[in-house]
Amino acid sequence: MKKLLPTSTAGSLPKPSWLAEPETLWSPWKLEGAELTLGRQDALRITLKEQEHAGIDIVSDGEQTRQHFVTTFIENLSGVDFENKKTVRIRDRYDASVPGIVGPVSRQKPVFVDDAKFLRAQTNQPIKWALPGPMTMVDTLYDDYYQDRKKLAFEFAKALNQEAKELEAAGVNIIQFDEPAFNVFLDDVNEWGIEALEIAKAGLTCETAVHICYGYGIKANTDWKKTLGEEWLHYEKTFPAIQKSSIDIISLECHNGRIPLEVLSLLKGKKIMVGAIDVATDTIETPEEVAATIREALKYADADKIYPCTNCGMAPLSRDVARGKLHALAAGAEIVRKELSV
Repeated sequence: MKKLLPTSTAGSLPKPSWLAEPETLWSPWKLEGAELTLGRQDALRITLKEQEHAGIDIVSDGEQTRQHFVTTFIENLSGVDFENKKTVRIRDRYDASVPGIVGPVSRQKPVFVDDAKFLRAQTNQPIKWALPGPMTMVDTLYDDYYQDRKKLAFEFAKALNQEAKELEAAGVNIIQFDEPAFNVFLDDVNEWGIEALEIAKAGLTCETAVHICYGYGIKANTDWKKTLGEEWLHYEKTFPAIQKSSIDIISLECHNGRIPLEVLSLLKGKKIMVGAIDVATDTIETPEEVAATIREALKYADADKIYPCTNCGMAPLSRDVARGKLHALAAGAEIVRKELSV
């Protein structure tokens, strides 16, 4: 019998301090060459065991083998210049030094496939693997070549599709596309963002997810959230079209935000990764707080469609805090599971 309310993380988990600078995005590696390869594999083993020990049902690599959830994939494509970086505004919120598109974009080789095979060999649990979504990739660089966001997104989507098919063949059960840009460029989502996702997932037989959050718990994101008013209605504008897409699972923030959870009713028929862990605070939720978020979600979606999850990645947090939050997530889901079985 399939487990009710299976738990997972939305993305990254903190890296060990011997591998990269802790609590930092885009942190450079502390190892090189063969040592770096072995170090990343050791970190992957550790993050897997911590997820399993906490009681997480659908495990991931915790993004231990990549510096950043977007740029690590981009830097493995042709047509990208990482030498002459430029500063651009990311999601209209903060400046970052990013690579540029200087020629036709294409995938030259597998990026994460060996890592996925390694992870698959370490566990019998279902694996979810996150890839950057096409729109978010477009928003995380400067484009001197196509000068057309939609066209570039479609080229990225083709490269993602090649990677996703090989990840599926390596034993990945769920491929997740991370699209925080879906909460910023709302018109683009409906005009071409979902179409780009369909290109990225074409031909896959494993389940697919799209993760749409308000970003990591960094200052630029938390400051932006303070400007959004009493009700955050971004999801209302995009969920009707996403509901019609062929994506199986939609991941969204639910805990400690101002999102009216009635939006879940716009996703009828879809599985929903309900963010029940706030990644923008060091305060570790109690299992009861997690359970309360899940119960609220159950008012608008069936129990067999709900996958309790974190709001976003936890790379900027300390390992102790992230570990505590994983345990709270699993314990909170178990509380509601027992209530539903009575």
